[in-house]
Amino acid sequence: MFNHYVALDWAMSNMAIARMTKKSNEVKVIDVPSDIKELKLYLKALNGTIFLTFEETTTAQWLYTELKESVECILVCDPYRNRLLSEGPKTDRIDAEKLVRLLKADLLKEVFHCKNDKFIELRKVVSAYEDMIIAGVKLKNQRSAIFRATNLNHKKEETTNNKMDNFILEGIDRQIEYYELERERYKKEFNSLKKKHSEIKRVSEIPGIGDVGAVKIVSRVVEAKRFKTKNHFLSYCGLVKLEKISGGKSYGKKNSRYSRMMKNVFKTAAVVVIDGNNPFNEYYQHLIKEKKYTDFDARNAVARKVASTVYGVMKNNTKYIPYKRMENNVADKNADL
Repeated sequence: MFNHYVALDWAMSNMAIARMTKKSNEVKVIDVPSDIKELKLYLKALNGTIFLTFEETTTAQWLYTELKESVECILVCDPYRNRLLSEGPKTDRIDAEKLVRLLKADLLKEVFHCKNDKFIELRKVVSAYEDMIIAGVKLKNQRSAIFRATNLNHKKEETTNNKMDNFILEGIDRQIEYYELERERYKKEFNSLKKKHSEIKRVSEIPGIGDVGAVKIVSRVVEAKRFKTKNHFLSYCGLVKLEKISGGKSYGKKNSRYSRMMKNVFKTAAVVVIDGNNPFNEYYQHLIKEKKYTDFDARNAVARKVASTVYGVMKNNTKYIPYKRMENNVADKNADL
């Protein structure tokens, strides 16, 4: 379908460019110093349509943004799937050559990249927030470890009997105080983002999600329609397992490669909603009392229900309406009567 198939192996110091044409399987490779302007000129000099690929790395989004106007199609591929690149000798030129062969053979797995700048900004702020939370949890764990080492309760005590421990605690407490201030600053920013983006507002109205969870979901999903079905979305969120079958025999189930952040959001939401007055809690009680589910299985089912609701709201661009499905079912029954 394309006149040129181009694979790029980009590094800070050099870039390897491999190219094949529609009519020939001969691979031409060049390895030159990295320069985005020179790369654009190289692509511009090619006559006809261009299909470009490069692997998902730290610079992938930047390359995608810079080069999307220079080619007809860009495929950012998943390096986890490119096992061929790990075989035999490995250089930038060899990697680029193997990559362009995989591209022309349609054997690459695409990694989704958003085209809208507003979603890129959302991903940046969420990434920074996640890093901050990890650092804050680490600080609190360090603080509690100092108290546990002398058999003291970190929730009840402010200091220990050891002078050096107290010196260390003073520094940790200052960092934790700053961490709490930063956390509140981010929460205010998320609340502000909710007012600017209708997608975030709609998702935040679903029980158990909240402002922070809504920003995380929207920044990661971007377009719900990119998932073929609800089950594809649940798999992406790590809420379903994939069955392994070979020769007509089942070898159990395995976890798919999923977004840990999305799984955490929906698992947390499930814990929140089962303690509230909402349809999800009623669903949980039904599973426990009527279906005889264990608490663990019931909470997982609730997490899937919340995720399915989010998928429906985002895919259809509709507002969350509690009991809507139940009301529709009642209306259908009345119509039958």
